[in-house]
Amino acid sequence: MLTDKYASRRYDVEDEARIDTSVLEHIPFEYPGTATDVTYETDEFTSVCPWTGLPDFARLVITYRPSHRLVELKSLKYYLTSFRSVGILQEHAVNRVLRDLVVLLEPERMAVEGFYNDRGGLRTGVRAEYPPR
Repeated sequence: MLTDKYASRRYDVEDEARIDTSVLEHIPFEYPGTATDVTYETDEFTSVCPWTGLPDFARLVITYRPSHRLVELKSLKYYLTSFRSVGILQEHAVNRVLRDLVVLLEPERMAVEGFYNDRGGLRTGVRAEYPPR
């Protein structure tokens, strides 16, 4: 008889309270009113599946038009790293990053895209925008 030896296997999963928004900082944008778009990309964004604890790896792309603030990059790296052990759906992670950065920066517009690695033959792409269309 075959048994599912993985059915009870689970890795530690942190809840969303572990996402560290307190580390985020902003710096002044000295060219308000200009048509300046800023893009940050990382291939190292990780979170985990909320049910299994298995890691989700993604390329994250953040694009925004600042009004009067820029995100301080070191703080952004620490913030994104705080997702590492958080059990969060891929679609929710992208929307959470968007929400937290909109609160911090008050941009004219912003988009966050997550391009997740294949899992079980499925590749996920998520895009969230502010303001919503």
